[in-house]
Amino acid sequence: MTVTRRTLFQIGIAAAIGTSRPGFADAPALLTRAIPSTGEKLPVIGLGTNRYGVTAPAEVAARREVLRRMPELGATVIDTAPAYGASEEVIGRLLSELKNRARVWLATKVTAPSGRPAEGRKMLEDSFRRLRTERIELVQVHSLQGVREMLPVLREQKKAKRLSYVGVTTSRDAQYSEPLEVMQREQLDFIQVDYSIADRNAADKILPLAASRGMAVLVNLPLGRGNALAKVKDRPLPAWAAEVDAASFPRLFLKYVVSHPAVTVAIPGTTKVEHLEDNLGAARGRLPDAEMRRRIEQLFDAL
Repeated sequence: MTVTRRTLFQIGIAAAIGTSRPGFADAPALLTRAIPSTGEKLPVIGLGTNRYGVTAPAEVAARREVLRRMPELGATVIDTAPAYGASEEVIGRLLSELKNRARVWLATKVTAPSGRPAEGRKMLEDSFRRLRTERIELVQVHSLQGVREMLPVLREQKKAKRLSYVGVTTSRDAQYSEPLEVMQREQLDFIQVDYSIADRNAADKILPLAASRGMAVLVNLPLGRGNALAKVKDRPLPAWAAEVDAASFPRLFLKYVVSHPAVTVAIPGTTKVEHLEDNLGAARGRLPDAEMRRRIEQLFDAL
């Protein structure tokens, strides 16, 4: 059966969202969603790390504080990639120093340049080394570069219990026809796609297809490409945002994203603890229903 956009919202979010703790006794409860293929629950707000490949001591220290604070606040999902410069190396080193690798859920990516799976295998082994871990929760084929070559490799690694989940990613509307074809052809644990109040095109076909195919969804760029928050700069938060417990525009816009029933986790890029804390406010309290989502859309579109 094809799950349409309307059907998703008729189903509603109540059955998909929980408030159980992510397994850590000292962590505050965050809203969670289950991965369809296993039922494992993840907090609905995680961390994107495109800007973690830094060397300046002050910048490294700021990112160390984010990674220290994340599990204390109940968040677990960290998404990275070899393409993000030295991000994997920095994350691996900092988690090792903080001794909290067991308290986070790591996702990274791999490609097979020019259809060469041997290079993809080496890239994957390098990720294990840089992240200083023997197991990675999720590995995704980055921007669909080498899907046919790398999915068999990733499934082999999953069978060997070095990975827990397999997926693919995209972050460009112009590429959407390709993930749709892959999602129809392959059985994936995860699809990663861009989706925000500023760019809702993934909701037309990709998110409904993920729901109907039982695939979890990681959302990259959940605050847009810098344009969502720029449009509301210096504008007052509407009073009705309190109806969904949103005390800031980042929280309101992230709640919009994770209120979509097909979305599992949104991964805003964050390098400051104060932004992390604000973002995680989107994983607490009430989420928008269909009517509130329309109100948020109307607010943004009128700007």
